[in-house]
Amino acid sequence: MRFDIITLFPELFAPFLEVGVTRRAYQSGQVAVHCWNPRDYAPGNYRRVDDRPFGGGPGMVMMAQPLADCLAAIRAQRAQAGEGDRPAPLVLFSPIGRAINHAEVQTWSDSQGAILLCGRYEGVDQRFIDQFVDMQLSLGDFVLSGGEIAAMALLDAVTRLQPGVLHDEGSHQLDSFNPALDGLLDCPHYTRPEVWNGQPVPAELLSGHHAHIERWRREQSLRITAAHRPELLEAARTRGQLTRKDEQVLADLPKPL
Repeated sequence: MRFDIITLFPELFAPFLEVGVTRRAYQSGQVAVHCWNPRDYAPGNYRRVDDRPFGGGPGMVMMAQPLADCLAAIRAQRAQAGEGDRPAPLVLFSPIGRAINHAEVQTWSDSQGAILLCGRYEGVDQRFIDQFVDMQLSLGDFVLSGGEIAAMALLDAVTRLQPGVLHDEGSHQLDSFNPALDGLLDCPHYTRPEVWNGQPVPAELLSGHHAHIERWRREQSLRITAAHRPELLEAARTRGQLTRKDEQVLADLPKPL
């Protein structure tokens, strides 16, 4: 899997690729990450990549030509590396993009990678977007200074799903939003000591009875999802993933005032 990142700040990615559990995937080459600075493809002594927007207004706009030349260099290198007949899609992180969710991450984790464009300033010249961008993605309904944080978030989420990255292969199966949890939120977790600040660990988790533990975790998952993300419950119900016991747990929850 290979990701090429077009960014004006490639130095932001160096520490990201060297820490945390996912670093094993980058260091082993299981997931390859290459950063490309469009300034390297801009003409003139100043390597200018932005200019004032036509029509006036605040801020600057990333120019199309340096991005196009940078993209051409990436495509050429990927072709030499044997990319094949299906070029990697060019992804722009943008407020108009669809929000990244677990299903999106799972799809990317099974792919051969992509080219990620991290916009800056007021945005990217629309003509470049119209001609080259295959899809746009977003972290949510807020604006960042650039697409680098969004790119890191996608890389982290995708990389941790690769085989061998996490010490326990089953760890991500119990993540919130995972199909193994029917798309619900994860349950609370506890560790030693058994009593901390006067608060004990729930007795069910100390029982040693695996069926009781699993049922407790399911009930907590249902309660937390109902309190914080009820739309996920409705989606699971529509898919037929809630059992009669699940529905009884939900029916017994206190009704909001």
